[in-house]
Amino acid sequence: MPFETPLALLALVSVIPLIILYLLRPKPLLVKIPSVMFLMQVEEKKRFFTSITKLIKDPLFLIQLLVLILLALAAAAPYIITNEPLSDEHTVLVIDMSASMQTESRFQEATSKAGDYVSKENSIVLAHNIPVILLEGQDATTTKEALSSLKAGATVADISAAMGTGMRMLLSEGGGRLVVISDFTNWEGEDPVSAKNLAESNSIKVEFVQIGKTTDNIGIIQGRLETTENGYNYNCVIKNYGDSDQNIPVEITNTDGNSETNSIDLTVKAKSTEQFVLQNLSTGTTTIKINRDDSLPADNIAYVSVPKVSNKRVLFVSDQSLLPSMTSVSLMPGIQTTSATGVPQDLTQFSVVVVAKANQSLSSSEISLLSSYINSGGKAVFIASDSLAAQGTDLELQKLLPVRTSNVTKTEKGLGMKVNQSTRLTDDLDLDEIAVYKYLNATARLDTTTLIVSEKGDVPILAYGTVGEGTVVYVGFSDQLGENSWNNFHNLPDFPVFWFKLVGWLGGSGDISEYNLKTGAVSTLAKEQEITTPNGKEITKKVLYSSAGLYEVAGRTIAVNLYNDKESDTALDGSDVISRASVKDEPSVVKATTYESKNYLDTIMIALVFILVILELYIIKKRGEL
Repeated sequence: MPFETPLALLALVSVIPLIILYLLRPKPLLVKIPSVMFLMQVEEKKRFFTSITKLIKDPLFLIQLLVLILLALAAAAPYIITNEPLSDEHTVLVIDMSASMQTESRFQEATSKAGDYVSKENSIVLAHNIPVILLEGQDATTTKEALSSLKAGATVADISAAMGTGMRMLLSEGGGRLVVISDFTNWEGEDPVSAKNLAESNSIKVEFVQIGKTTDNIGIIQGRLETTENGYNYNCVIKNYGDSDQNIPVEITNTDGNSETNSIDLTVKAKSTEQFVLQNLSTGTTTIKINRDDSLPADNIAYVSVPKVSNKRVLFVSDQSLLPSMTSVSLMPGIQTTSATGVPQDLTQFSVVVVAKANQSLSSSEISLLSSYINSGGKAVFIASDSLAAQGTDLELQKLLPVRTSNVTKTEKGLGMKVNQSTRLTDDLDLDEIAVYKYLNATARLDTTTLIVSEKGDVPILAYGTVGEGTVVYVGFSDQLGENSWNNFHNLPDFPVFWFKLVGWLGGSGDISEYNLKTGAVSTLAKEQEITTPNGKEITKKVLYSSAGLYEVAGRTIAVNLYNDKESDTALDGSDVISRASVKDEPSVVKATTYESKNYLDTIMIALVFILVILELYIIKKRGEL
């Protein structure tokens, strides 16, 4: 019989003191009588053997011996391994959250059918473009309440990824049932049938439930913003999925100040598209709406967000005459750069403050000014340099940084780097082209978001965090030039693009594409905060743009649209998936009908101990000793 903690068996030595105690316990007083003296002398020679015999016959001794043995064995956690049949009591419901599920009453039908599969234990996985676990291991009542409150999404679903999440849940608990509810018309990632075969090869019961029927639709399938000398033009594409030509009224509304509405009529031929262009869009939000009802409302409205352009002032505090980062930022439209060798008294006029002192450390008064600015909501960037090394950094400055710095390290072979968390700042950044010869050793703080780290040691190279109401960014790519250069980043075309994105993000402006996203996009905020979505308000640090509409995030109005031809095609039929899923092919992996389970015996042993203790008390009472 195996034990989980065999060292606990050392407790068995406790039986030795028990035996000694019973052997040495006081004997009755013996009075020698001459007539029986010979017999008593014979008894003394056999006293040891008589004591052992009496010991074995004493029920209290046997009970106490068994108690000690059972307690020692229970502490060692004995168990036996048995082959248990896989259970189907746990049901994982995978629900398609794609935009096509908004067609007519498909989503309501999906949640209704999901309720029919609710069992004793249930989990719900929402199939967005990334799996989202809504519920795990809940009872039937809680599951049905969650289903009734679900709202349809507008992403492209990765059904196989959601099935994989559900499969891992079930395998961790010894099996169960996976129910996938979808229209099966479009998806990202692997074929759902392949995911079904994999799950069934692990003896998980999988059931595909198809919902919905084909219908006609007219939708906005593409929207593209183009930069012009006078602003932005918007190219809109509308598609007719029906079998007959349609006259489509389109309503265009701009909400910048006084709301202004215009209308146009388009004739779109059957199974064809029609394009039109809106020129010189006004700032604010513009809504393009197909002014008629059809089967899929998610693609009837497109949103465009154009931020108001206002000049942003960026301060560079540096002891260098030539700073590549400042040169890059100064070329950005709507950005006014200012340089200073020290921190000025009034920082409220600056949107972003960049500290790039190579040799001279900040004074205590300068650190105090920066601290007040950041805590009040200011944005600051600290560029790695010798002055930020631990030995030359004031303790109060260390508290402002999102990393704890130590010493400057040289590397002859170059520093390998990797993206730790993907964001717009790291997109299109070719780390393999950046040669780093020197870097500042550092460790990220607990509440820091680390975007780029070294391949060895996970030294943070690009990280940010919050201080009070403000945001602080640490950039590990030093800006020094010449013989003292730490890297070649400033010589690469990615350098000005990186600084354009960084200052745009911190300053609240940035590229127009950051204000206009497709459903399924994900962004990470500097800290947990309240945002407004098309479905209401929520508090989060990671935003999944799962619905089409307008989002208010970190002071920005972000327009999110579906723009997906296949999701808008309500004439597609998912019957092919059901047909392929019904084919009984031989699985590529041998199915298992049972799993090994550890059955621990310690509970049984503890119960026996309680019974023995009660029996001991009964015997003592019977003897009149209690």
